[in-house]
Amino acid sequence: MSFNLNRINPNQTQVLYHDGRFETLTNEELDEFLLQMGINEVRETGDQNLLE
Repeated sequence: MSFNLNRINPNQTQVLYHDGRFETLTNEELDEFLLQMGINEVRETGDQNLLE
């Protein structure tokens, strides 16, 4: 599954899936999401394009 991350404020990030879906996650939810995807850390830059 591929997705982009877009930080929208200091405590929220949008996860934009390539199939058009999106969800807004808090920092805690994002940490859990990334653990589930097997991604340990993400650089603290704006837009991120990630592939599983």
